[in-house]
Amino acid sequence: MTQEFYGEDLAKYKIERACEELDTAELLYNNEKLKAANNRAYYSIYYALTAILCLEPIAFKRHKDTIGYFNKNYVHTGIFPEEIGRNISKAAKVRHASDYDEFYIASKDETERQIQTARTIIKLVNQFISKK
Repeated sequence: MTQEFYGEDLAKYKIERACEELDTAELLYNNEKLKAANNRAYYSIYYALTAILCLEPIAFKRHKDTIGYFNKNYVHTGIFPEEIGRNISKAAKVRHASDYDEFYIASKDETERQIQTARTIIKLVNQFISKK
């Protein structure tokens, strides 16, 4: 693939994917499938983060490496607010519990926060990319 594809084209695709996952999270939430909604909200966040990294281009095999790189280079440098870094970490923990802890009970309030975090991150990432 060309460098061009890895840049803006792939970033746009990742944002579209993030938006699709957010839509799915909202559908699941509205149907009270909270664990699945947490999963999709997290993946919405994850795809939004990878959209930014496509512009460098850089990619990681593990989600925690992607999140760590984003926090180090975009949150700790002040490009994105610190609250976003905390919310991303929280979303990852909630997704992990939703997917792997059979005794985890997802709450509507927590799931709503995950979806709101995804909305906020997509908005901020879109603003960031549009300035590039």
